[in-house]
Amino acid sequence: MRRLLFLLLALLPLPAMADSGRCLVEAARKQIGVTVQYDSGYRRIPYPNGDVPQDRGVCTDVLVRAYRQLGVDLQVRVHEDMSAAFRAYPKNWGLSRPDSNIDHRRVPNLGTFFTRKGKALPVTRNAKDYAPGDVVTWRLPSGVPHIGIVSDRKTVSGVPYVIHNIGEGTQEEDALFVFTLTGHYRYAPEDLRPCGRTR
Repeated sequence: MRRLLFLLLALLPLPAMADSGRCLVEAARKQIGVTVQYDSGYRRIPYPNGDVPQDRGVCTDVLVRAYRQLGVDLQVRVHEDMSAAFRAYPKNWGLSRPDSNIDHRRVPNLGTFFTRKGKALPVTRNAKDYAPGDVVTWRLPSGVPHIGIVSDRKTVSGVPYVIHNIGEGTQEEDALFVFTLTGHYRYAPEDLRPCGRTR
């Protein structure tokens, strides 16, 4: 009986969050070797689906590009939510209205969006609390906010790697506990496309 129960559990599909997390990691990993520069300059970009050249970007672009590969345009979603609830978002830049060119490319805005539309999770120093596809934010020693995606790969001690762009293009490295963690999120909307599927 116990063996039959084990076999039935093994045949069950993976939970949707686990699958979407794996897909986000795969999408982010595809940017390694493609996005090779860090470029924080303000640019006017199309809306929707606007982007800077693929060979460059900032930390937030890793997330924007990964989610886009799975059919979710954070440029649109952040802009729409900011347009509906502008007061809920940080006022760090002195803007009086949303700016679809840059709002989705700012770490504090993404943290606010993921809290409002996804799930904000506890920030801990326990590696087991961080699942593949989770989003984490840090405060760098310079005071600058930073963001990345938790990988499915781990160090020998069991700490997940992160995929991020901190200055030399998109990288996958042991950085989860290197800087001061400020946020931990999961965002897997129902329309997030499974890996390898096109619309």
